[in-house]
Amino acid sequence: MTNTPYFLPKLSGERLVLFLAYEDVGLLDLTGPQTVFWAADKRMRARGLPGYARQVASLAGGMVRSAEGMALDTVPLSSFLLEQIDTIIVPGSPDMPRVQPLLRELSDWIAGAAERARRTASVCSGTFLLAQAGLLNGKRAATHWAMCDLLQERFPAVDIDRNSLFVNQHAVWTSAGVTAGIDLALALVEGDCGHDVAMQVARELVVFLKRPGGQAQFSELLLAQEAGGDAFERLHLWIMDNLALDMPVELLAGQLNMSPRNFARVYKEKTGRTPAKGVEALRLEAARRMLESSARGVEQVARLCGFGSEERMRTAFQRTLGVSPSDYRKRFAPSAIR
Repeated sequence: MTNTPYFLPKLSGERLVLFLAYEDVGLLDLTGPQTVFWAADKRMRARGLPGYARQVASLAGGMVRSAEGMALDTVPLSSFLLEQIDTIIVPGSPDMPRVQPLLRELSDWIAGAAERARRTASVCSGTFLLAQAGLLNGKRAATHWAMCDLLQERFPAVDIDRNSLFVNQHAVWTSAGVTAGIDLALALVEGDCGHDVAMQVARELVVFLKRPGGQAQFSELLLAQEAGGDAFERLHLWIMDNLALDMPVELLAGQLNMSPRNFARVYKEKTGRTPAKGVEALRLEAARRMLESSARGVEQVARLCGFGSEERMRTAFQRTLGVSPSDYRKRFAPSAIR
């Protein structure tokens, strides 16, 4: 192996982002964040500014097969001087329970490289490899919701955040399932290049909303549709389109041509919530999105989402999220909206 480093910056200040690959790596875990950095690099170079060099690397280099069956051409990790590396991205695998114990050598490399790199991040179940590397002991971390119990069992020193899309603990970042890696990558780009570039990238990739890390992994609408099945899917979509209306049980039951008593019983049985609690959860989600992405006043948001008054919305936020609507906006909305 030559001592010449594989990566030589084309522009002063260019950042090297390494995406680690291994047998049975999740393809979207890797390519989602990779595409974010590629799009950001284009934006920065168009401005005559240093962007990102991006390399997919593995322990031995050569062809590595993803879990989905696609072969990836990788560069050996030994080709890079550790001081060259700005960011390490560790994708997960849908077969992580099996492959994690087999990747001790890769985790050992991560442990050493993370001491020199500016930051290290994992996508989905890639959190297991950071934990195996000892980077998450005593730290809060996110992973795919279906992997939380196993992560806790195998690495009890990790403080698992079961809700957040991604978590930042100093120089270590972890994210939840698959597409949350795109959210994490956008957050990294925003920190490096500013809010404007991150939003341009989000628009180019047709990402519906650049979501903050503390936002829940689950959409209330998705949860409601999953729990209620086909019988209530149309109803939940109708509610989201008509949030400003009063939603007595009679009105909801009428949408499905059911009696109010039978509707209330079946709804609770299917979703685990009363109709009133289901409506409130959907109103809360809509209000959160408005507070994150629009400059509407809190009182207007309350009215549009059907709370009727700012005070009623504040009570719902405090009871469910533990913060007021104003504090929620301060935490999650871009500075231009706050």
